[in-house]
Amino acid sequence: MSRHLIKRSFRLAGHATSVALEPAFWGELEALAQQKGQSLAALVVSVDEARAAQGLPLASALRLAALGHARGM
Repeated sequence: MSRHLIKRSFRLAGHATSVALEPAFWGELEALAQQKGQSLAALVVSVDEARAAQGLPLASALRLAALGHARGM
């Protein structure tokens, strides 16, 4: 794994999974979770559930959620 990525682990649908993202994306996701009054884990679960219909990899869906937050969407 690149030294520029931070890996975090979550339980999604009863299974452990890890996601590696750049620190800036984790920062935006943490800010989004705080804005919504959720934990980061709860936000990741909601992004995971929404991405299923789109067929996106989890890391991509999380990056898009972070980008949307950064752009005020």
